[in-house]
Amino acid sequence: MSMSLPPLSPHTPTSPSPSSRPPPSPRTPRPEITLTPPPSSSRNKKRRKSLRTALRSLFRSLPIFTPAAACRFPSVGAALASHPGRADGHIHGASRTTGTLFGHRKARITLAIQDSPGTVPLLLLELATPTGKFMQEMGSGEHIRIALECEKVAEHKKSTTTTTTERRRQLLEEPLWTAYVNGRKIGYAVRREPTEDDLTVMQLLHTVSVGAGVLPSDVVMDPATAGDGDLAYMRAHFDRVVGSRDSESFYMLNPDGTTGPELSIFFIRI
Repeated sequence: MSMSLPPLSPHTPTSPSPSSRPPPSPRTPRPEITLTPPPSSSRNKKRRKSLRTALRSLFRSLPIFTPAAACRFPSVGAALASHPGRADGHIHGASRTTGTLFGHRKARITLAIQDSPGTVPLLLLELATPTGKFMQEMGSGEHIRIALECEKVAEHKKSTTTTTTERRRQLLEEPLWTAYVNGRKIGYAVRREPTEDDLTVMQLLHTVSVGAGVLPSDVVMDPATAGDGDLAYMRAHFDRVVGSRDSESFYMLNPDGTTGPELSIFFIRI
């Protein structure tokens, strides 16, 4: 004897068949990381030594860097513009690097410095200022000056029981900095190692030399944590000037090189 099911009433809930459910939108695949390691530190030391000799006179003309004197940095652009070795908007003898500022609008902005767009960053620094606020300041047309200070750590002399000497860190290897933007203290900047998300951003931008825009969050972040929207970025060439083992500067110039630096970044160990 077969049992027949009662007819469905208008109020009887029905479950959609599996075939009628829309398939979940696939996540955009991440690109394969093909970035090459930055040059070895020994090659950088040779290059820095020659730059130090060639540009020592330029740095002697700049003001002594202290927080109280940060407001006097408008004269830096004029000093660079009048420098006899400056041609086509670039400092003669300075090394060319690629700088990228990126982050989600409400998250802290990150600065990445690379030898070229196709290399792993030699410096990744997270600044204590929101990306959206910093991008607004950059869009205002005002010359932005980021000053980063850290304290010197006394070098350990050779031990009487060992033959090794602990070397002082290279300047860009310092882990913690006090950060100022146009003379205003914004907190601290922290050096960190690149994460998978950071390397994905650099890989997506490896063909970009100069430009600004946004990257989709589902590519550069895990979907479970990608709640801050798309990621904004700004990339440009920076002229890197090494003054000494305790001071370096990066100058972002316009592509046409006619209006001087729009963004200057100063690293100093005091």
